[in-house]
Amino acid sequence: MVVDSVEQQVYELVRRYDGIYLFKKNILTAETDLTTDLCFESDEAVELMEAFFTKFSVAQGNFSITTYYPPEPPLRELLNPFRKRELTQVPDFTIGMLIASARAGRWLYD
Repeated sequence: MVVDSVEQQVYELVRRYDGIYLFKKNILTAETDLTTDLCFESDEAVELMEAFFTKFSVAQGNFSITTYYPPEPPLRELLNPFRKRELTQVPDFTIGMLIASARAGRWLYD
């Protein structure tokens, strides 16, 4: 597998925000999802994306962290046993998206 400079730099950036592992590090690929695979919280993702946009001079465009981390419902809705909860569909948020956007110089996803 050939990894170019931009791709390698994106992996290195994500690895810095991925945390510390005592035994085994996560294997990062373009398909690795920041939310489900790496379990980034929204504040961690915000920090990563701020560093990403700065480091790679990527135009943010319509990027919004709430697309990938929607706000939590109010506590009274969570505690109401009679209210049916609808699961919010959240799009993928992968390292491949970061790589493609870094190469393009702008955020490619809405």
